[in-house]
Amino acid sequence: MQRGGLPEDAVVLSAAELADLQDRLFQLRCAAEDVMTAAEDGVELAELQRMAAGLVDSARGLERLR
Repeated sequence: MQRGGLPEDAVVLSAAELADLQDRLFQLRCAAEDVMTAAEDGVELAELQRMAAGLVDSARGLERLR
């Protein structure tokens, strides 16, 4: 069933909420690229683990819309 032209399960974000989500996704991608670059550059395991933990924290934050 649709209400107001939107499906019942639709999620509506304000422009500010969408911009925030896009910013956080960009930060997540940058963090992932940093981990990949560090791995390619032979960074020590402890540093890679620290970076990967930060990446996981960022991803967890994205699971919740603010």
